[in-house]
Amino acid sequence: MNNKIKLFFTALALTAFGYGCKHNPDTSANDYSITPEAGTTYKAGDKIDIKVGYPKDSKKVDSVVYLLDSARITTSKDTAVVSLKTDSIGLGIRIITAKVYAAGTSNEVSTNILLLAAKAPARYTYKVEKTFPHDTAAYTEGLQYVDGILYESLGDYEHSSIRKVDLNTGKVLQETKLDGKYFGEGLSVVGDKVVQLTWKEKVGFVYDKNTLKLLNNFSNNIGPEGWGMCYDGTKLYMDDSTNRIWFLDKNDYHQIGHIDVCDDKQQIDSINELEYINGKIYANVYQTDNILVINPKTGAVEQVIDMKEIYPVAGRPQDRDWNNNVLNGIAWDAKGQRLFVTGKKWPHLYQVKFVPVP
Repeated sequence: MNNKIKLFFTALALTAFGYGCKHNPDTSANDYSITPEAGTTYKAGDKIDIKVGYPKDSKKVDSVVYLLDSARITTSKDTAVVSLKTDSIGLGIRIITAKVYAAGTSNEVSTNILLLAAKAPARYTYKVEKTFPHDTAAYTEGLQYVDGILYESLGDYEHSSIRKVDLNTGKVLQETKLDGKYFGEGLSVVGDKVVQLTWKEKVGFVYDKNTLKLLNNFSNNIGPEGWGMCYDGTKLYMDDSTNRIWFLDKNDYHQIGHIDVCDDKQQIDSINELEYINGKIYANVYQTDNILVINPKTGAVEQVIDMKEIYPVAGRPQDRDWNNNVLNGIAWDAKGQRLFVTGKKWPHLYQVKFVPVP
């Protein structure tokens, strides 16, 4: 599908789900036009010139109100070009709407643009510093290192659980299994609790950090699915299979904002397991060998780390589904300044250091 057409229909879908502006069915927007053309791509920092066109026989325009998504950005007394600065706008598909008022009537016309990162991400590779054992039955969906313990969320129906693991031995210290109808996903330690997502079941679980006893659950209707999760000390981050990362309140888990992940060329879908490290979000990209470093304020991909062959393909058992049992799991030891990565049903967890590509 043509990229501009695809963006246009994606924006329509976003509008239908409340991400864009609602249209008044009584208006005559078909007679009006707006530029830029739907699906036009810009880089953060570019200036967007917005121009409304209207029929020659229409009434004199009294004013035009411009909105970005649902937020008012400026007002004009005529249809002269209005410039929109993008250096402080979040990345991704953004819907621009003009509400035209003339002789007591109003008309509304919309378009959409794709705003990408201003520059290409820096390229990194890795160095393995140490190798630890990892359970080959563990379908890793969430991973975090806190107070000398690995907290791991396991997926797969009938096998999902949340567990504490000894880093050095790989031994399971504590475990709470999920009902077989649930598929475990990302987790985050928040104070004295551990929060765990589920995949398609639209529910999250809250456990006591010390005992992993289930304390309560909550409805999670944010996004199409539940995938990865991390915590910055103030709010939670959650992704949903797309390029969107949601911000959640740490106390009741309702949505309080979002970013859309993009590099300088495209939106990056399938953002998966997350870790918050020194002010940045580190993210696996499902079914790839890449880890992204994402700016949590803008969604811009600032670094890409190529983890290819960290678990050599030639040494993997042939009876595994390696298109599914992929790199997934990032944990940060803040006190020891150590970074760990692993994958679904991998036999090892690796302590790594990221280094620039020569």
